Amino acid sequence: MDVTTARERLKDMLAELDRSIGVLKGDPVAVREYSAADAGSDLTDADRAQAMLTVATAQRRAVVEAIERIDEGAYGRCVDCGKPVPEGRLEARPEAARCVQCQGKRERRR
Repeated sequence: MDVTTARERLKDMLAELDRSIGVLKGDPVAVREYSAADAGSDLTDADRAQAMLTVATAQRRAVVEAIERIDEGAYGRCVDCGKPVPEGRLEARPEAARCVQCQGKRERRR
């Protein structure tokens, strides 16, 4: 993928993530009378929203870092080994920072 296309896709992703994060951080639901079951359900919903917010924020950071790599001329190179990131991987995940092998190693360490 050429860097112009990558930049446009990344900017679109960034805008969408910013919208999603804004929705997830939205105003709290108006206070109303709760039963014990409602309180438990709301906690679960709050936990789910927080988890989605955490994932969206991490993905946003990856997109911003990919745009920075474009600006630095390093886009498409693995940040760990320096080898090219496969074209198909960049098509699927324009924010990808690592080649498949290095990403696999990173995930196994977690």
